[in-house]
Amino acid sequence: MTSQPIPTALVTGASRGLGRALTEALVADGWRVVVDARHAGDLSFNTAAVTAVPGDVADAGHRRRLAEVVGELGGLDLLVNNASLLGPSPQPRLVDYPLDVLTRVLTVNVLAPLALVQELRPYLRPGARVIDVSSDAAVEAMDGWGGYGASKAALDHLTAVLAVEEPDLRVYAVDPGDMRTAMHQEAFPGEDISDRPWPETVVPALRGLVAGVLPSGRYRAADLVVAS
Repeated sequence: MTSQPIPTALVTGASRGLGRALTEALVADGWRVVVDARHAGDLSFNTAAVTAVPGDVADAGHRRRLAEVVGELGGLDLLVNNASLLGPSPQPRLVDYPLDVLTRVLTVNVLAPLALVQELRPYLRPGARVIDVSSDAAVEAMDGWGGYGASKAALDHLTAVLAVEEPDLRVYAVDPGDMRTAMHQEAFPGEDISDRPWPETVVPALRGLVAGVLPSGRYRAADLVVAS
């Protein structure tokens, strides 16, 4: 009798917030997880099920290394493009937005996820999930969120087209909603964000996408019904 391979995931931006919470949940579910973040010291997980590969997703050499690690593990069942760059804090109006910074935001939030999919496509098993973490700023015109929102809107569209072009995968854009994270605090410097929910509250919705049969598409975590 042939044993089933251990499911394998890659989660970017896993040092904190939603990426870290999801990684811990996947490990608890029996997954093997490859994680990345820019600072090696933030990628400590007390389990052999996690393989840490420090680096910047905007760097082509780092993406190649992630693909090499995934190849050594035998393939990939889940890719979560969670790493994101907020941009300036506080968020500037578009007429004041420094274009060199916007270029960096677009590189991290749009080009890097696509480049990572290109790099990993040979290792994505049939039926594998690709989850791109989006934002309500992608679909709502909010004062001060033009740069970040434009990057997430572009990511949403790339996600939708990828779903059409790669029908053997399930490809999702997910708006997690407001969360009590370091990035959200950066977006509202000096404000009290303690009323926002912890990232762990979003994890069940992502688990539902990973284990369920919903078609490719864009979803709000708050709208996902997770079976008990």
